[in-house]
Amino acid sequence: MSKPFFDDETYENVDFSETKLVKGEYDNCRFVKCNFSEVHASNNQFMECEFEECDFSNAIVSASTFKEVRFDHCKMIGVRFDEIDPLFLDMQFKSCNLDYSSFYNLNVSKTVFDSCSLISVDFTDAFLTEASFLNCDLKNAKFERSNLEKANFETAINFDIDPEQNKLKGARFSKDNLIGLLAKYQIKVE
Repeated sequence: MSKPFFDDETYENVDFSETKLVKGEYDNCRFVKCNFSEVHASNNQFMECEFEECDFSNAIVSASTFKEVRFDHCKMIGVRFDEIDPLFLDMQFKSCNLDYSSFYNLNVSKTVFDSCSLISVDFTDAFLTEASFLNCDLKNAKFERSNLEKANFETAINFDIDPEQNKLKGARFSKDNLIGLLAKYQIKVE
């Protein structure tokens, strides 16, 4: 049985914790000020969709597809992105709160995180080549065995990245935030 197909639709102020999200394929749809908090939004396909000012906190998105999806000013605390369908994965985040979310073992290369809060996010084993962390707060974010080659951290703050545990070839940092690479050595930079 094929899933329903939704094209060029706009959903505004819909509380999907009360109105069930129909499992299907959403193409070129906009979701504005919608509530997905703690909603089982698994097994959906979101293609070329935009989410603006939506709340995804603790939403379950396992086996869902996110292709060319943009999140703008969304609250996404505790989302397990590591459980989504990695095929065709392409997401961008602007001014989002992604605290306590997980990108464990996920290929999110070239992903742009712009002005996002990424506190205590798990990037363990993630493939983040050419990703950009523009004006992002990475306090307590976990980078272990992550591929950060050519990633941009020039304006990121509060990160702690062990150069011996991660691939950093070609990654960009500013002279002001280099301390985030030296924290494990307990060096004082004045």
